[in-house]
Amino acid sequence: MAFWLYSSGTTGFPKGAVHLQHDMVFCAETYGRHVLALGEEDRCFTVSPMFHAYGLGNGVFFPFAVGASSVYKPEPPTPDLVYGLITAERPTVLFTAPTFYARLLAYPEEDFRYDLSSLRFSVSAGESLPKPIFDAWKRRFGLEILDGIGSTEMLHIFISNFPGRARGGTSGTVVPGYRAKIVDDGGAELGAAEIGNLWVSGDSAFAFYWNKHEKTKATIKGEWVVTGDKYHVDADGFFTYEGRSDDMLKVSGQWVSPAEVEAALMAHPAVLECGVVGMKDRDELVKPKAFVLLRQGHIGNDELVTELKAFVKGRITPYKYPRWIEFVEELPKTVTGKIQRFKLRERA
Repeated sequence: MAFWLYSSGTTGFPKGAVHLQHDMVFCAETYGRHVLALGEEDRCFTVSPMFHAYGLGNGVFFPFAVGASSVYKPEPPTPDLVYGLITAERPTVLFTAPTFYARLLAYPEEDFRYDLSSLRFSVSAGESLPKPIFDAWKRRFGLEILDGIGSTEMLHIFISNFPGRARGGTSGTVVPGYRAKIVDDGGAELGAAEIGNLWVSGDSAFAFYWNKHEKTKATIKGEWVVTGDKYHVDADGFFTYEGRSDDMLKVSGQWVSPAEVEAALMAHPAVLECGVVGMKDRDELVKPKAFVLLRQGHIGNDELVTELKAFVKGRITPYKYPRWIEFVEELPKTVTGKIQRFKLRERA
């Protein structure tokens, strides 16, 4: 045993994942080498905290494994601070989470005086990156965001987009050195385009949860780690996130991914961030409810509610649209920026 990392608490109380020392080396030799391809001349800037698995890799063992540099910030991140550090310190790779990319993009273009020309690309993880954010970032700065999925249990990213072939709206393809599969609730592997449970295998997997024996047994199935995420994979091997297993909604007899509804809402110019959960109607049937944080200058009212519902119906299958929309000043998040949907469910 070398170190403990605690999960972010997205679904409740954090769990301590126990890792071995070679796990860092394995991640550096897989994701670090095959995706980031860092060299001595690179400078890594991670907005995510380094007590989180994502930030630890980005800010410590990836750059230091190859003799690269790392840019650190002592203050809580703000768009001005992050843009200012990029301009002054000239990092080559930026790492942060989707919610902070949304904040960066909300910075008024007419007031923008910063220089991002040092960046080769940007990286996102922690939660699924909505395609509207991917598209807006590339349109505004000419940079790809390499979205991927990792976990505290696997230490870092094991499915990722790659430079030069990033596909917005997906988590990418399996990082060399790992294996992943989509299975049903009984563990049988599913075919292309079928939504199921994501299992992953690789030598960076945690040994066990500290003092949580039953949870360890439920998460480790032989060589496979049960991620708790719902995904589908297409014929090209690209994995698309559908939601956490306990976040999926059964609406009109069909499964609905909160991530899909959220991505549709975030394509609207008034929406900065949102979270979608299930809520029972007067007939005790579950329907989607959206908590929406608006961009500056937009006012939440009945007219906008009607507009947003119609907007979502026009982008995805109509039965998936949110029956209720509540405008909020902030969304509950973990320290790493993930939306805590279990807290939204308590408010629904």
